[in-house]
This record gives sequence, structure tokens and C-alpha cells, in this order.
Amino acid sequence: MGGVTSSLAAKLAFFPPDPPSYELVKDQSSGKMWIANVSIKENVDVLKLCTKRGNEIVAVYVRNPAASLTLLYSHGNAADLGQLYELFIELSRHLRVNLMGYDYSGYGHSTGKPSEQNTYADIEAAYKCLQEMYGAKEEDIILYGQSVGSGPTLDLASRLNRLRAVILHSPILSGLRVMYPVKKTYWFDIYKNIDKIALVNCPVLVIHGTADDVVDCSHGKQLWELCKEKYEPLWLTGGNHCNLELFPAYIKHLKKFISAIEKAPVHRNMSGQGENHSRPPSKSTDNESKSRISMNCREKFQKSTEKKDSSRSSSSDEREKSRLSVERNENFLSNADKREKFRPSTDRRDKSRPSTDNREKSRPSTDKREISRSSTDKKEKSRSSTDEKVKSRNSMDLSVKVGSSIEQPEKPRKSFDRFGDMVKSVALCNIDCFKRTG
Repeated sequence: MGGVTSSLAAKLAFFPPDPPSYELVKDQSSGKMWIANVSIKENVDVLKLCTKRGNEIVAVYVRNPAASLTLLYSHGNAADLGQLYELFIELSRHLRVNLMGYDYSGYGHSTGKPSEQNTYADIEAAYKCLQEMYGAKEEDIILYGQSVGSGPTLDLASRLNRLRAVILHSPILSGLRVMYPVKKTYWFDIYKNIDKIALVNCPVLVIHGTADDVVDCSHGKQLWELCKEKYEPLWLTGGNHCNLELFPAYIKHLKKFISAIEKAPVHRNMSGQGENHSRPPSKSTDNESKSRISMNCREKFQKSTEKKDSSRSSSSDEREKSRLSVERNENFLSNADKREKFRPSTDRRDKSRPSTDNREKSRPSTDKREISRSSTDKKEKSRSSTDEKVKSRNSMDLSVKVGSSIEQPEKPRKSFDRFGDMVKSVALCNIDCFKRTG
């Protein structure tokens, strides 16, 4: 079914001139070729290129010594190189560009049959020739597609990352959409430009006639809307599908576009290099970042652990000191109790004296001693209460210190949390438009 639809689409899409509008002449001694019945120019090369699908296509290369850019031109579905030869010469001269045009497979003197896939292989062969034979760089090439030629142009442009620019002349959204206003892309459609335009990463100029009765102007306008990098379009009022080159604004706008592209920084249009700069970090870079973060975490955790150890040691020292002070207080109290116990024995010795007078005299003294003893007891009680206060104060200090030592590990945890927060917050045309008038 696919082959049938492709053949049907090919019959509707391709109308190669029959017979071809030109003849090829080849010098047998030098092998040089040229197109018959046209002026022979030294700056024009006529070539035959082999495609990857086994066809041999004819191409024309026009050299301009003042050029810095090269235009790769894909023509419409009813023209060949013989009809476009003079147009290529004039475009190269007025736009100051090198220009290559080619005939699709089955057009002119190119072998094979015209088909969508063959046109993709044809433009690839022409592009390869520009690079290998003429040394053109991708970033110095502008692709130009007219009508059906917009198909191979956008197909190639969607696969090139550093292309300089694209020009679409009376382009089509797709083959089927030229005949029917379908809203979606079907599998059997050809030249699905509507799906490929968004993949083009360079400036795009669209030129379309408002009175085009073959490909409606809405095709060009919709493609322009879908472009990533839009350049000021040219909507030629009254222009149809085959006469846009006759309008003075056509060549004027093309000159303006080429001049703007030449002045623009090359890296601005080099999307491939831009992708390199904006590409996400590689896995190795991610691993290095993760290892760096984990090392920082380990260092912070190690510091917090050291703080915990130091706080533990300091709290242990404080507890040891408090214990020694308590022991000293207890020793002091025990010695005081011993001294108090020793005093009553002395009193008893005083009482055992035989003299009555002395005993009588000793009574008041004994009473005095009793009074002094009671005062001493009061002092001892006050001292014990003082000691108890000291003990309670020491125990309170100890509990405060122990509490502070327990609370100290909280600090590194908070610092770790802050670190965690930091981690979370990375066609056929007449070239009379180039002739002088009046």
C-alpha cells in the first residue's frame, strides 16, 4: 500500500520537463562539461554527482570570487537546470554568493526516477560535493528551496546543527495539504514540512505570493509561524506561484537578508555549538559534584563529631571536679563531727574533778559551755545547711553543665541542616527582473 501511495504522490508532485530543456556537452580530452546553447563562463562548473541511492544527477556550480557564503538551490517540480541556468548566474552576481543548483533524479539528464526519497539523496549528494570539492563549511551554507524544493531543503536543514540560514520560496506544508486542507499529517503524505520546520535551528526567510493559486499563501505563513528563528518574511501582493522573481522587492529583500546573515555573528546561528554550551553536565561531572558534596558532608559531620567529643570530655571533667569538691565537703563535715564528738569527753573530764567548789564554779562554766555548745550546734547546723546549699548549687551547676553538654551536639546538627538547605537551593520564472528598465 505504501508503494502505491508513494507512486501516486510522485505522479501528482513531479512534472519534469520532457524532453529536457538543455543538452550536455563534454570535452573528451579534458572531461569538462557544459550546457549547450548557453554562454560558456569560466566561473561555472557542470558536474555529475553520484547519490547514495545509485543515481547520477547533474549539478551546476557558479563561483563568485567575492563570496563568503554558498547557496544550495533546490528548484520547483516543473523546471530543470536549462531553464534556471541564467537565473543562477544572476543570483550569484547580485547576492555575491557562490551557488549550486542540481536536477533531481529523473529530471533533465539525471538518471533514476523522481521520488521523495530520491530527492533527499540528491540534495545530500550536492551538499557533500560543496564540502568535499569546494571546501564549503556547514556554517557558510544557505539552503534555498522553491515549491517542492522546500521538501528536501527542510529535510536536510532539520538534520544540520550549524547551518547558516534557510530560504523558503513558495513553500508547501506537505504534499497532501496542497490538494486538501487536512488538519493532521497522514502516514502516506510526502514532504511533511509542517513537522520538520520546528527542527531547524537557524534563521528562516519565507517568500510567498498572496495570489498563489497553486500553493496557497497560507502555507508560507504557517511555516513562518512555526519557525524557531524568524526573519522578516516577504509577502508579495499579487504574486503568483511562478513570477515572484519579477518583483523588484524579491531581489531587494534577498540582498537585505544575505547582508544581515553575513553581519550576524557566526556562533549565533551555530546551534550545534550552542547545544554544547547548554548541554547538561555529563555523568562524570555529576559524580564529581556528588562526591564533592559527600566529602563536604563528611567533613561537617566529622567536625560535629569532634565537637560532641570535646563537649563530652569537658562535661566529664566538670563532673569529676564536682565529685572531688563534694568529697572534700564530705571530708570536711566528717572531721567537724569528730571534733564535736571529742568536745564532750573533755567536758566529762572537767566534771570528774573532786573539788566541790570547783564543781560549783564549774557549773556556770559548764552552763556556759552548754550555751556555747548550743551555739556551736547552731553554727554546725548553719554550716551544714550552707554545705547543703553548696551541694545543691553544685548539683544545679552540674545539671546545667550536663544539660549544656547534652545540648551542645544540637549545634552541629543545625549546621548540618543549614548545609542541607544550601544543597537543596543548580517553478518556472522569467529573469527579466534583473534587466534594467527604461
